[in-house]
Amino acid sequence: MMTEEEGQPLPYVSEIVLKKRKVRDELAITRRTQLELGKYGAKKSKKQSDVSDIKRPEQFIKEFRDKELDLIRMKQRAKRPKSMMPKLRSNLLFVIRLQGKNDMHPKTRKILYNLGLRKLFSGVFVKATEGVMEMLQKVEPYVTYGYPNLKNMKELIYKKGYARIDKKAVPLTDNNIIEQTLGNHGIICIEDIVHEIANVGPHFKEVIHFMGPLMLSKPEDGLIKGKKQPYKEGGDAGNRGDEINDLISKMN
Repeated sequence: MMTEEEGQPLPYVSEIVLKKRKVRDELAITRRTQLELGKYGAKKSKKQSDVSDIKRPEQFIKEFRDKELDLIRMKQRAKRPKSMMPKLRSNLLFVIRLQGKNDMHPKTRKILYNLGLRKLFSGVFVKATEGVMEMLQKVEPYVTYGYPNLKNMKELIYKKGYARIDKKAVPLTDNNIIEQTLGNHGIICIEDIVHEIANVGPHFKEVIHFMGPLMLSKPEDGLIKGKKQPYKEGGDAGNRGDEINDLISKMN
């Protein structure tokens, strides 16, 4: 004869609760494995690699502090007197993005995006206006810029230039594409594009929008030091003047 305790049915546990327990247990195992592996370790399998991608709380805190510090420094740079801005010797600048990822504040990223610099090692031709110089001053640690010579400018456009047609990148190998889009501005071939950019002509803005940013090659080891200090102080950032051409030649 069964005892009273043996005759009692097991308590009902809903399927949702069971699933939650399973997820919680799997997360605990994943977290324990992550802590055992540490930041560095032997060659990881795909499963282990997925585990290492999970960020620790201290990583989130560090990234948050870095972004807040970036915002503070950006505001400090924005307050520099205009007399500290470099005197321009040309209306045309070429700007290259060299830095910036997790340590950037969203406001810094927005300025880079407004300049057309969404990716590392992308470059854009810009008209050197007071507004542009103020933007460059704010994001100085992440970019370098200077005066491109005609030779480098032509080689950049011929080698890296493309047209943005229906959100797709189309190489500038067919003048018909140029004429269809810019013909109403009197620009019908790639030489006209070079001329308009070199002289910062009246349709400079339309030409730059038609082309989009230029993706440069990743610099060789040692070419970029990874320092956010100004170029004149031994870093990578800021105004290089005519010396930007040395960098363009090596990244084109």
